[in-house]
Amino acid sequence: MIKKKPLNLAAAITAFSIVLSACTNNGIEDVPVHSDAESTHGASSAIESEEQDANIRKFTLTAGPSRLDTGYSEVQDVWSYNGTVPGPPIEVLKGETVNITLHNQLQVPTSVHWHGVPVPNEMDGIPGVTQNAVKPGESFTYEFVADTPGTYWYHSHQDSVNQLDLGLYGTFVVIDPAEQYDKDYTIVLDEWMSSGTSDLMSMAMADVSGMQHTMPGMNHGNGHNNMKDSNMQSQHNMEEHDMQGQHNMQEHDMSMYDLYTMNGKSGDAITPLRVKEGDTVRLRLVNAGYISHSLHLHGHDFKLITTDGQPLNNPASISDQLIQIAPGERYDIVFEADNPGQWYLEEHGPEERIANMRLKLVYENDSSTQDKSNWNEQLPVLDLTKYGEASDMRFSLDQSYDVAYTMDLGTMMQEGGTTYTINDKVFPETSPISVKEGDQVLVTLRNTSAKDDHPMHLHGHFFQVLSKNGEAIEGSPIIKDTINLKPGEELVVAFEADNPGNWMFHCHDLHHASAGMVTKVLYSDYKSSFVNDPAAGNKPE
Repeated sequence: MIKKKPLNLAAAITAFSIVLSACTNNGIEDVPVHSDAESTHGASSAIESEEQDANIRKFTLTAGPSRLDTGYSEVQDVWSYNGTVPGPPIEVLKGETVNITLHNQLQVPTSVHWHGVPVPNEMDGIPGVTQNAVKPGESFTYEFVADTPGTYWYHSHQDSVNQLDLGLYGTFVVIDPAEQYDKDYTIVLDEWMSSGTSDLMSMAMADVSGMQHTMPGMNHGNGHNNMKDSNMQSQHNMEEHDMQGQHNMQEHDMSMYDLYTMNGKSGDAITPLRVKEGDTVRLRLVNAGYISHSLHLHGHDFKLITTDGQPLNNPASISDQLIQIAPGERYDIVFEADNPGQWYLEEHGPEERIANMRLKLVYENDSSTQDKSNWNEQLPVLDLTKYGEASDMRFSLDQSYDVAYTMDLGTMMQEGGTTYTINDKVFPETSPISVKEGDQVLVTLRNTSAKDDHPMHLHGHFFQVLSKNGEAIEGSPIIKDTINLKPGEELVVAFEADNPGNWMFHCHDLHHASAGMVTKVLYSDYKSSFVNDPAAGNKPE
């Protein structure tokens, strides 16, 4: 049986103090937050701040050009935070105030979005909605309280279809001092093109000489859409489609992403997970790419304990089933290291490119050499709607709601390429979800696309999944901020409007978002202090 190991709070604070003093010249610390657990959250150790006080953690992220050696193909030109892809992992304890300064050393504007973290609206990092994009050579400081434990991540939200694809992302973990594991690893999934990033780089740099356009109607100081700007919005939308046309036309062939990585490495270059027999091991799985991945841990039973950082009730042991992780989603699994040998956490499927997304599990002092990979074995996918144990839910299908919204997610061919629609409209012409603080909100999502998945992400809130394809959830309550809909699927979700602001709700296959599949949740009783700068070149998607 998998048991959480309680962490003595005093020991945690002592260990945390040690961490604060372990700072290198490049701002990367070598000691994890955990007191006695091994932690590898992302490609390197968590970044450290310059100075601390009792409850504030200060960090610096520098966005700039870099190089990525996946160990599989030629070294690629990328953009990164602090020179690594993924960017340096950020670990904090629940309740700490986080202060993170972004320095932009790119030649284009950028920003940072804290994916899944319920931050105040002004800290959400959305150019043209919550802030102006950070211009080259300038800085912006994000500060918020990390009061919800879980596995999250951060990434650029400025021209994110290109900037995230070039490597501007990292992990953000909020640790609950009440629990601990012997080993705690974070694994970031992504896809690249072995042919290189030159086309991506060209598109990301397209506006360097003249980014004077902005998003008319984006600065909703009173929280309402301004319908009189519809003509300007339509004109801008066409400009956006023209600019993104090359990307939109090629995105349908996702086979162009033929190089799969875990923590920036591919195939045998992926750093193994090292365990000792008897260890309790937590794996935090983050999908930073644009393709769903179906992972399996061989040789061990495991439990899925959280989805998008939120706990599942009484999860059962899983064996020989796949965990399918859509773009933007996070899943945490826990297992006992009770079967020495060389095993793999790996993706399963029929395509050859999948064989490179495999991470070796190595036991200390074990001499086994047999390769036990079986990536092409067909295994069933775990049905999350029937997993875990039912318990009291915050929302139900039969209660009354203050706001109900139906979101039909579609694909449309137009002269400029493929667009992705919400109720037959493309952003910024999509109708927002208008709420007031305290409203109970019901959203029905339907994927009407013939072949496209749509992983939908809501900023600033968690929602509860109530039903799938007309059937109520049978297992544990499912609380998420990102959820995937396959063609023909319908999901009903509910959330409370408990975080005032102007928030994005969009597809996290960012090809789809950049081509129109975006709407917003707007609080009518919220007044933003954000002032839109027409010269900032704000591109929220």
